[in-house]
Amino acid sequence: MSSAPKWVPTADEVWRMLDAMPARFRAAGWLGAGEGLRFGEALGLEDGHRCADPAEGELHVVQQLRYSPKEHGGFYLTRPKAGSSGTVDLDALVAEHLAAHVKELQPVEIDLPDLTSGEQKWRTVPLLFTSRHSNPITDRIWSRKWGKWREKAGWPNTEHAGFHALRHFFATVLITNGAEPQEVQRALRHKSLSLTPETYVGWWPEQIKAQGIFGEALRAARERT
Repeated sequence: MSSAPKWVPTADEVWRMLDAMPARFRAAGWLGAGEGLRFGEALGLEDGHRCADPAEGELHVVQQLRYSPKEHGGFYLTRPKAGSSGTVDLDALVAEHLAAHVKELQPVEIDLPDLTSGEQKWRTVPLLFTSRHSNPITDRIWSRKWGKWREKAGWPNTEHAGFHALRHFFATVLITNGAEPQEVQRALRHKSLSLTPETYVGWWPEQIKAQGIFGEALRAARERT
């Protein structure tokens, strides 16, 4: 099955979504569209240098927020998907919105089990994104809220128009503005370089697309033997 995005919002559509999102969660939208963070990575962001260093222009993607009442009794922190931890450039505009968010809404300190080291350790985490009642957000509650924002923003009513579409927007903006495959891979924290052009093959310039032809031919031949 192809990993290529089925729908990617335009810049105007991203602005409409950001406008539709309430102030409490708008900075999460900026993290998706301006940094390529996944949903759990954005909601797992905490205040302090563990996750962001504006002075150095760095964003440390080291954790994601997950919810599993059976396994961990509720919310917990774990490593990002598929070993995609890493430090990426913190866009100046995204940094502005993060700083404004922290100033206006204040982080909420919540005791959570942290599994990012490989073993469970409880610690107090100053989460940036919580509900009005100062609780972390479950996938189900977020999906319900997102559906309302999606309708308000005029996005298509489809599973392909979820939060992850902001990550696809981020990737395609990099590609169409001339970023090299290695730069896009680093920004998206893809484990394999081949995954990046394969996912966004429709957006690469023709000379970049041609670079994968030889390898694809050999791979196909090996699969037939």
